[in-house]
Amino acid sequence: MDAVLRDLRYALRSLVRQPSFALLAILTLALGVGASTAIFTVAYGVLLRPLPYPQPDRLLAVWEVNHRGTYSRLADPNFDDFRDQNQSFATMAAYHVEVASVSGQAEPTRAAVAVVTKDFFTVLGVHPTIGRVFAAGEARPGGAPALLASARYWREHLGGVRDLSTPKLRLQGRSYSLVGILPDDFDFPPKTDLWLAGELDPESTSRTSHNSFAIARLRNGVSLAQANADLASIAGRIAREASEKNDYLLRSAAAVPLQASLTGRVRSPLYVLLGAVGFLLLVACANVANLMLAQASKRARELAIRNALGAGRRRLVQQFTTETLLLSAASGVTGVFIAFGFLRVLLALAPQDLPRVAEITISWPVLAFTAAISLVVAIGLGTFAAVRATAGAPRETLVEGGRGAVGGQRAQRVGRAIVAAQLAMTLVLLTGAGLLGRSLLRVLSVDPGFRIDNVLAIDLQLPEMDRARAAQFVGRLIQRVRGIPGVRQAAAVNAVPMDEGGLPDGMFLEVSAQENPKDFQEYYALAKRPERRGAADFGVVSPEYFQALGIPLRRGRLFAEHDGFGAPHVAVISESLAQSRWPGRDPIGRTIQFGNMDGDLHLLTIVGVVGDTHEYGLEQPPRPTVYVNMLQRPRSGLSLVMHTDGDAASIAAGARAILRDEMPDAPPRLRTFSQIYQASLGSRRFNLTLVGAFALTALLLAIAGVYGVVSYGVGQRIQEIGVRMALGARSADVLGLILRQGLATTLAGVVVGIGGSFAMARTIQSLLFGTTPTDPLTLVTVATLLITVAALACYIPARRATKVDPISALRSE
Repeated sequence: MDAVLRDLRYALRSLVRQPSFALLAILTLALGVGASTAIFTVAYGVLLRPLPYPQPDRLLAVWEVNHRGTYSRLADPNFDDFRDQNQSFATMAAYHVEVASVSGQAEPTRAAVAVVTKDFFTVLGVHPTIGRVFAAGEARPGGAPALLASARYWREHLGGVRDLSTPKLRLQGRSYSLVGILPDDFDFPPKTDLWLAGELDPESTSRTSHNSFAIARLRNGVSLAQANADLASIAGRIAREASEKNDYLLRSAAAVPLQASLTGRVRSPLYVLLGAVGFLLLVACANVANLMLAQASKRARELAIRNALGAGRRRLVQQFTTETLLLSAASGVTGVFIAFGFLRVLLALAPQDLPRVAEITISWPVLAFTAAISLVVAIGLGTFAAVRATAGAPRETLVEGGRGAVGGQRAQRVGRAIVAAQLAMTLVLLTGAGLLGRSLLRVLSVDPGFRIDNVLAIDLQLPEMDRARAAQFVGRLIQRVRGIPGVRQAAAVNAVPMDEGGLPDGMFLEVSAQENPKDFQEYYALAKRPERRGAADFGVVSPEYFQALGIPLRRGRLFAEHDGFGAPHVAVISESLAQSRWPGRDPIGRTIQFGNMDGDLHLLTIVGVVGDTHEYGLEQPPRPTVYVNMLQRPRSGLSLVMHTDGDAASIAAGARAILRDEMPDAPPRLRTFSQIYQASLGSRRFNLTLVGAFALTALLLAIAGVYGVVSYGVGQRIQEIGVRMALGARSADVLGLILRQGLATTLAGVVVGIGGSFAMARTIQSLLFGTTPTDPLTLVTVATLLITVAALACYIPARRATKVDPISALRSE
């Protein structure tokens, strides 16, 4: 301990004697450590932190596997069979989420409502902090309506009332009793406000209506592979015996860990960001290594004397390691403070759909990560600096130092190698940022197929009423909204484009008027014939929808005023559906049946074809769509869309006043299409912003490294340059000499970096759009940029070298 304390005191004195070196090294490392800590905090909170439930590793998400081999939600009868026939799960539950208007408290609210089966909370192992879960009489058809509330909703909208018998909440046409308040940290499904018992209403009998998500808890002693084999066996039996033989019937089933299911969409981007910040940390370490190499060269004579007086190499390595441990400890502490600030910026920039945001915090595992990388950096830098500083023989160092050639050529070669590595890593980061930037430009160049600017959307939930009254209500509402000054067109749609859920999709049938089924038994009998079946999204829109969003009419006509509730039902289809279902033929006048989407078996006659729209984001291709008239087939959940040319605030205020008058218990949510459009690009902008920031920071550090090494080399060669100029060398000769050496280092780094960029681009291929991993324009642009700024960094010290006074240099020699 005495030796350690002596080393610490000596290291502290050494750093105090060199404040500029110590401050620069600490800040450089702290920047890399802080950025790494912040990104790891996000990755740990989203991907690595165990779910906050008992035995979270035994929680699974259960999916049907469709004919394309992808996962889909479960049909109600299929869920029942999986739950009742499996031998692998202790419990299993289903759920789905709806948005509902809730009244009964001081102000009506719009709430996210999870409709869950009776074992939902048992699967998760969650118990209310106040009250209880559903009783047996509340989780059955016709049972007493009851609900549980999140702690946040309870505090904000129910006043934190302790007597749960007091609140009576009305939603979905029923009055519900509040029976329990869930824990503060419970948030599943994410952002849910209220939980209702799913058994109150009769379930669907269709095996092709995929309504629910499912979760299960694995039995002790059962592996995931055994559970999947069990599910596949049950699914195979369903597929063989089901009467509904079509593409929407499951082919198999699968279970995956619940945590992976929740975070699978963001796993790849977050690992890419971890890799990018790892490169930034390496660039920072390389910068500090060069600083330490320069410091070691200055101390070469001191170290040689100590070595000659009996200090062994191991003792010197220990001293250097102690110094770097002190540096890294200071950098780690500073890095944590930087991480707090950087994390706030990250969470402000994060896309709205980033899962588990509430669990992202700097915790003990994150601090352990920071301590670990600080320790690894300290050991690595300390060992490197010590080995380089003690590599020469003491006698040679003393002789070399006596001539004033401190550091010698050996240190300069190592420094140039470090700078080349910095430049290579910087090129990799710049290439990644360039590819993501090019992808974003390609995405932005995609025509969404509908108007973005000057469009307002208001999400609503209609009160309970029959279809005829609902059609009249929607028509009256649109008419009143259209009368607001500044509103050019107003319409309604069941789901606005690029929003969270998108349009529902399903199977339609091409049938004649004589074949139109009278009930769903006949419907599914017809669906067994493959030539009758088609697949499309189901859009429910009012007549002025296409004009409001600027969706062009390609053929036929749009919905008209005479297409009322009692008139024959008509449909408009998208261009992609016309091309895929009736290639080279005219779809106008053909009749289809799409009753399985809304329970309405009226025959639909196709009257028009409209342009395609990107309903699921610009990166997703347009999907075949059937549009039906909302004034003929109304929906309870809808959005009003208004094309405006006036002040958005005054129009919004006018719309809210109308809605308060028409629907006092149904609070609306208002957004602009521009906000929805920007939110759809959130993940791509987030990735580009972070990788771009890391690349820019790495570029600045690398250029500082180039400047430092060239400047240091010029300082070591002042006497040589003076001799050259005394013997007749011109300023241009000296300038060329220094620039050639600097650019040789730069080109070596660029060559290595291009090879690394090819490998990196393969890893981010899933994040690219319309751009190949080997995009030549990006590589050439990035390489040219790096060479140009590196040349400028070389030019400044090279220019200074041409100002050397030969007389002064020779006099010092």
